Amino acid sequence: MQLIFEKSVEGRRGFEVPRSDVGFKAQIPQPYRRRRDCPLPEVSELDVVRHFTLLSQRNYSVDTQFYPLGSCTMKYNPKFTEVIAAMPGFADLHPLLPQLEDGEKLVQGALEVIFELEQWLCEITGMRRFTMQPLAGAHGELTGVMIMAAYHKTKGNKKKYIIVPDSAHGTNPATAAIAGYEIVAVRSDSRGVMDLNELREKLTDEAAGLMLTCPNTLGIFNADVDTIADMIHAVDGLMYCDGANLNAILGRCRPGDIGFDVMHLNTHKTFTTPHGGGGPGAGPVGVVEKLVPFLPISLVDRREDGTYYLNYDYPESIGYLSSFYGNFAILLRAYAYILMAGQAGLKAISAHAVLNANYIKERLKPYYKIAYDRPCMHEAVFSASEQARRGVHATDIAKFLIDQNIHPPTVYFPLSVKEAIMIEPTETESKETMDRFVEAMIQADELSRADPEAFHDLPKTTVVSRPDEVKAARDLNTNYFAR
Repeated sequence: MQLIFEKSVEGRRGFEVPRSDVGFKAQIPQPYRRRRDCPLPEVSELDVVRHFTLLSQRNYSVDTQFYPLGSCTMKYNPKFTEVIAAMPGFADLHPLLPQLEDGEKLVQGALEVIFELEQWLCEITGMRRFTMQPLAGAHGELTGVMIMAAYHKTKGNKKKYIIVPDSAHGTNPATAAIAGYEIVAVRSDSRGVMDLNELREKLTDEAAGLMLTCPNTLGIFNADVDTIADMIHAVDGLMYCDGANLNAILGRCRPGDIGFDVMHLNTHKTFTTPHGGGGPGAGPVGVVEKLVPFLPISLVDRREDGTYYLNYDYPESIGYLSSFYGNFAILLRAYAYILMAGQAGLKAISAHAVLNANYIKERLKPYYKIAYDRPCMHEAVFSASEQARRGVHATDIAKFLIDQNIHPPTVYFPLSVKEAIMIEPTETESKETMDRFVEAMIQADELSRADPEAFHDLPKTTVVSRPDEVKAARDLNTNYFAR
């Protein structure tokens, strides 16, 4: 969109503002233009503060409510990492400093953080090197698949498709398609893991690789992963690990040791960095030795004298994936959290994540059908199919929980489970919190038996009660004040 600018008032040299009625306004489609001036009130500062404070109190927050949100879990955000991220020595750095003469000397601390975090992530995952550029998990996925494509192109491999299990995260097939690959889906077997027989039928020399969520979105670790890796490698394919669920195997299993070639991880899921409202985020991507040349530039390396520098000497690199060096302040928080936890603390994370999920699974089994009745990892997936027969669906139970001051879990995903309710309590929640959630879920089941119609008016404690979600998605109103 081309804007027409005019100089501002004298005294603000170099500051420019767009004209109010020319340029961008003319290019906005007619249905989305305002038909009259926005009726903004003239209010005092005190009224403004009260308005936004009250508005914030209507929002859910991980600091105030429980988030049993499977697959993209909200964990607590340690306050000490916020203090570290706000330190002037980090917060006041300009990202262009390393490009200036002698500027590298001023950012040695920040470069050391990136370098050491990379070393730690390599040790945790079994990968050879990591890039910190990706700004979220999905961005990391795209980075990883682009690296896979660069590898195949360099070798002259003619690859057409990527294999994705039906228990994968929804972004996996979307990422592979954006990178130019066709998608071949493989169903889950009776154990809740990818069907090996179907994989054998669909695997050919044209497979670029397989994207496997480990553990998968059913909360199950695939014990056949080494066999699967051998099959993929036999056709010179690559194993991609969606590491969003790394907290379930942290300190217990390294993806690089069981056949994975490339992976991303979500710092907000495993290392407690903030990621509300779609950002900010970080999705570091690790690779094995043969894929290192294709990593995004630049990488942080260390000279013999112990100083750190940005290395752009990677001629086969896929290039830049984001501005500068990634979301540094988010990476800094993850660095501080890992440093605090240490080796013993990281192992404790996976122990508590698995314990909490299995505790919820066992407590709710008498009331909700469990998708796959076997020990789970970080999350348990239930089906509300029995409640649905009474007229109460998974979304109704989600609305019920809102009135209990509990954020609803993920519903209707994974798609392979009818009326799915995916629950991930995370390692950071107490037994008291989980018990309160379990009791609320039991109350929902009891109400579905006694008065199923009561669900259709829920929630009752929110400003907006029960919108028509399908209509809201299809008939988006972006011009509220024009009504």
